[in-house]
Amino acid sequence: MFRMSKMTDYGLVLLTELAREEGGTCTARELAERTRVPLPSVSKVLKGLQSAGVLVSHRGAMGGYGLARPAAAIPLTQVISALEGPVAITACVQHTEGEPSCELESVCRVRGHWRVINQAIQEALGRLTLADLCSSELRVERLVGLNLPARPDAGGAS
Repeated sequence: MFRMSKMTDYGLVLLTELAREEGGTCTARELAERTRVPLPSVSKVLKGLQSAGVLVSHRGAMGGYGLARPAAAIPLTQVISALEGPVAITACVQHTEGEPSCELESVCRVRGHWRVINQAIQEALGRLTLADLCSSELRVERLVGLNLPARPDAGGAS
């Protein structure tokens, strides 16, 4: 199954909560209370996002974490890469040329296709921002530029 880890899911929940603050800050404890994400997980995720430049931290009595940039300037690829590592649907799309990634590489006929699929996923995630996740409706027009072919009607009649 292809899916993000629980920590990345938590990260997106925490970031959307911070985006509501519009330039303000929240402590890890406040975020844990608001989102019901366990405090140890909140602390771990926030540190990872800070290291990646997605968040800034402020010390002191009014301190806490805040977004490093406006939500509209934070692409989902940056968040996911910060918490998951590079987006790679298979091992062969992230390794360097010259070193085999699996025992089937010499006979694999789909490796090039996986690279195209992986690139499409990266582009889709790059077009979506934290602000899109904060919206009540997903703005599909952000994905239109991917030049995806129209899906045929699955209903039957042609």
